[in-house]
Amino acid sequence: MRCYCCSSKSFDECCEPFIKGDKHPSSAEQLMRSRFSAYATAHYQYILETYTKEKQQGLSVEDLAQSAQGATWFALKVHPTLAASSVDNSVDSLVGNSVSSTEESSIDSSVHADAKVEAQTNAEAISKPSLKLISKPNNAIVEFTAYYFENKSMYQLHETSNFSVEDGKWRYHDGVLHDDCGKIKYGRNLPCVCGSNKKFKQCCATKSR
Repeated sequence: MRCYCCSSKSFDECCEPFIKGDKHPSSAEQLMRSRFSAYATAHYQYILETYTKEKQQGLSVEDLAQSAQGATWFALKVHPTLAASSVDNSVDSLVGNSVSSTEESSIDSSVHADAKVEAQTNAEAISKPSLKLISKPNNAIVEFTAYYFENKSMYQLHETSNFSVEDGKWRYHDGVLHDDCGKIKYGRNLPCVCGSNKKFKQCCATKSR
């Protein structure tokens, strides 16, 4: 089965070993992808444990499960970012390779803002000027768009996230939500957002039922 994070790998060789604790992500992007897969498979303990220690305070597995209730996460797109590629290569000595990026696919859709998205995903919106790549080798940013269904409607969550290395492991700290978050309209005959090369109606659209 193809991984929930829409990589070219299968789930058991991509995100599952991270979620099960058999391996640790070697980059911020790997952690972000595995956290998406954890949301898709309802592994909220992993999501909690991969926050920074500061952000874990006051959170619980029950909180995370409640925030994601009713959402079916089905596709992920990672955006290339200049900041991500500028991370000091010395991070390799801490956890492995620096942040990579995947090729962005185009989406022709009309987007309507929906404030409920933030609460459902527990994303921590902060002011855009304060979100920046800190000039240290153990920090990185990743920009992504995650897609989900709720009540048979399609939504997207577009976020730029801060990640840090704590105790030799990548951790999610916080992120800023972009203005295009919310409900979207996506043509059923368009290529599926998951990158399967199938039409949307023949692929992920079936997961809305």
